[in-house]
Amino acid sequence: MRGIRVPHLKNTAAREPEILPIPPEVRIPMSMHIGAPAKPVVSAGDEVKVGQLIGEAGGFVSAPVHASVSGKVKSINEYDEATGQKALSITITADGEQTPHETLAARSVETIQDFLGAVRDSGVVGLGGAGFPTAVKLTVKEGSSLDYILIDGAECEPYITSDTRTMIDDAPLMHEGLALLAKFYDAKNIIIGIEENKPEPISKMKALAASQPGIEVRVLPVKYPQGGEKMLIRSLTGRVVPEGGLPLDVGVIVLNCTTVTAIARFISTGMPLVSKCVTVDGSAVRTPKNVVAPIGAPVRSLLSFCGGLREDVKKILLGGPMMGLAIPSLDMPVMKNTNAVLAFSAKDVKTPAESACIRCGSCAAHCPMNLMALEIERAFLMRKPELLERYKVNMCIECGCCAYVCPARRHLVQTNKLAKARLREAQASKKN
Repeated sequence: MRGIRVPHLKNTAAREPEILPIPPEVRIPMSMHIGAPAKPVVSAGDEVKVGQLIGEAGGFVSAPVHASVSGKVKSINEYDEATGQKALSITITADGEQTPHETLAARSVETIQDFLGAVRDSGVVGLGGAGFPTAVKLTVKEGSSLDYILIDGAECEPYITSDTRTMIDDAPLMHEGLALLAKFYDAKNIIIGIEENKPEPISKMKALAASQPGIEVRVLPVKYPQGGEKMLIRSLTGRVVPEGGLPLDVGVIVLNCTTVTAIARFISTGMPLVSKCVTVDGSAVRTPKNVVAPIGAPVRSLLSFCGGLREDVKKILLGGPMMGLAIPSLDMPVMKNTNAVLAFSAKDVKTPAESACIRCGSCAAHCPMNLMALEIERAFLMRKPELLERYKVNMCIECGCCAYVCPARRHLVQTNKLAKARLREAQASKKN
């Protein structure tokens, strides 16, 4: 597999997660997943309890949202996401009691329909990436063949260790989740993929697999972006997801390891996805930790819990240093798929000046999708959407490998994102 080797910097791998004190307020976005945003079912002034439904799924490709604290709904309004888009959110003033909603109870799952209904009600989405609603991913259409269920424990980005802690601390819940998958899906193989630089999770998962027939642990070489869905499929099965296709098109379902535990937790307790383990690290963080935070908690509360920021802080990311998003405010909320908050000093985020492409081919040699970033950049600059389509810009997974290895420091991954938008605009105008 193509890709790059990046520093591990897994500084918090041995740090057991600590529970964040409940902040005075949480702001819970209605859009924390791919697909239609959830629709609020509460109003300002309503009293809510932990686990209570506050946003119902807005369509098939959507997920419900639940209160992560008990207290009173302060407001329902729009806020600016890290992407710059507007999104609806519900702000709750916490009462500090964390009173669970009285309807929460373990779920009985006897059929695949029961299981899918439970996954849908749990609010679980992909917790290691873009946040695709898990119930949709697990819906296998009639006539589809399922050969593999792959569990992603690669966690290949630097710094992030929240999935590592899941495999170490929540192995019994993973066991329950995997047993449910084995019960309801006739997959020939269930494979847990973990990079070889994580010996303790490998040991834990191998012990789990030994007690549960039909589960295999595969140790993967350390290479970014090993944990990307398409990369993991190719590494563990040799299959290639076609352009515009889904893993099920090649007989595969991929689930993040933390997603599996969240499903098991809901079925065994009735508590939906209302909190997330987040790695807080980076050169500007005084005391890096893994922190269990309620969904909607402001980033500033996590950073304060970790000793605050050093004076020379320059940039703060939600997610990893390769694919994370820079945030404009410390009031940005923790979302369902937030796996890290990283804060960096000025010396670590200085953007080097671009120079002319020297046509060395490094971007193409390291691209895990076998794309030619230099040609995509030329097509973008020339405003040639037909060339963007020919060079398969939509196959780009925005991993950043091209920009990382470019000796000319070309902003290739940013260009690819803009090129995708340009191609979408061109295709839309054709239809009209």
